[in-house]
Amino acid sequence: MINPLPHEKGFHVSWDQIHRDARALAWRLDKRGPGHDGAWRAVVAITRGGMAPAMIIARELDIRMVDTISVKSYNNQEQTIPTVLNKPDADMMGDGEGVLVIDDLVDSGKTLEVVRALYPKAHFATVYAKPKGEPMVDTFITGVSQDTWIFFPWDMALQYVEPYRGAD
Repeated sequence: MINPLPHEKGFHVSWDQIHRDARALAWRLDKRGPGHDGAWRAVVAITRGGMAPAMIIARELDIRMVDTISVKSYNNQEQTIPTVLNKPDADMMGDGEGVLVIDDLVDSGKTLEVVRALYPKAHFATVYAKPKGEPMVDTFITGVSQDTWIFFPWDMALQYVEPYRGAD
């Protein structure tokens, strides 16, 4: 049996793809909020990965109140205990009712678990979801296997890549 190379279980997401998927997430969330006519009152991005999708969703749903919550849960590609570094205004957030909390990906669900404890009535949405994290997210667009590493466009650069096998 041939063991796969680390990049063979990688899922590369382009800027175009994240834009399409974030718009699809916005469409799924449209008119599902608790406000008048199903409106949401705010979008909160989990930094840093949730910032691009949150911006797209806020634009698509015409939500002007946009903020961030900073949670550190990775050290390079190693998952660590999530730590909240910065939170949105407490008066604006309340218990989270009417607030969309957006992230790029739910992996183990530990980051969302920490944020959900702060804002139990918020609606948690991610663009991508892995099986272990799915129970922590209310809405997502694309499921990926637990052993897949997603390469987001903000983490990538255009450069020459060696062939998978062999030099020719």
